[in-house]
Amino acid sequence: MMNIIMSDSIVAYRYAKALIDLANERGVVNEVNEDMAFFVKVCEENRAFLTVMGNPIVRHDKKLGILKNIFENRVNNVTYSIFHVLTKKNREKLIYSIAKEFHNIYNEQKGIQKVSVTTVSELTKEQKDAFVKLVSDAIDKKVELEEKIDENLIGGYLLKVGDKQIDTSVRKRINELKLSLN
Repeated sequence: MMNIIMSDSIVAYRYAKALIDLANERGVVNEVNEDMAFFVKVCEENRAFLTVMGNPIVRHDKKLGILKNIFENRVNNVTYSIFHVLTKKNREKLIYSIAKEFHNIYNEQKGIQKVSVTTVSELTKEQKDAFVKLVSDAIDKKVELEEKIDENLIGGYLLKVGDKQIDTSVRKRINELKLSLN
């Protein structure tokens, strides 16, 4: 199973790379990136759609019909063409992974770092701006901030930048105190 996942990941990356090269060549990379984000959003909001795309029992022409109904007049022609090609090659189940990979490659090309901040309650605009400036200055990249709420933190925040994590939460401090008392 791990080999299947690994090979699907490699194939998804290759398609995403080819798509971003084509989008760059045609001057529509920003539009295709928005389309890929739209596709991911559709998948995440409608798991049944994602299940149908990955179901080998559902015929490819049916899947293409579904993609056509949802996306044909709402996305760039370059984006729609990859949906068509993947459906013809029986690779519809990879579109979600390709969309995610495309966004990663796009961010890398544009010098954008995705950052996640988890807090107890919603941040104000000033707090969001402060996090963006802090991280942007530290890593010298544009920052795409994703905000999450977790009331279990009690207070403080959890900041993730790539594979690094800064945890100033009260929950962490309580756990550290418990460990030191044992």
